[in-house]
Amino acid sequence: MRVSREQAAQNRERIVETASRLFREKGYDGIGVADLMKSAGLTHGGFYGHFASKEDLLAEAFGKAMENSAKRWRELLSEQPANPRSALAHMYLTAKHRDNPGRGCALASLGPDVSRVGPEVRQAMDDSFKAQLEALAQALPGESGQARRDAIATYAAMVGGLVLARSVADKKQSDEILAAVLSSLEQER
Repeated sequence: MRVSREQAAQNRERIVETASRLFREKGYDGIGVADLMKSAGLTHGGFYGHFASKEDLLAEAFGKAMENSAKRWRELLSEQPANPRSALAHMYLTAKHRDNPGRGCALASLGPDVSRVGPEVRQAMDDSFKAQLEALAQALPGESGQARRDAIATYAAMVGGLVLARSVADKKQSDEILAAVLSSLEQER
């Protein structure tokens, strides 16, 4: 049975949204195409009508997740311009974010996976990273070169802190990591 263009577009969007969540929860190698399609409520055979490969889907799903994240960052930074670094750190370095990787930062969940796949996925990461970095750099004080360096350092500290907090077994230590990174980012530079 043939589906309409509208239905095909909806199916593709459902696949991308499902993949975005599942890749962040399970990692790129932690979910196969068949299980991903089943989770999206579609048949495995329909996958290749939408994507050339699982890596193609990762590029689109990763880009979509990062695009949504960049939008949230811009909104937050415009709402709280007095101390953008602290506002962003308070939103990012939370137990809720740590405990829900499927709804959280794609870079913190998939960064190592992205570094091992093809150029299309890395380009999606690069484009999205630049958008978030630019939003933060524009919100930070100082000349543009210094603001960009501060934005890179802030982003790296947040992602690194979240990855480390997710990686340790001891919840108390995980909370301590989040609090320490948050504290360091709250301080004016």
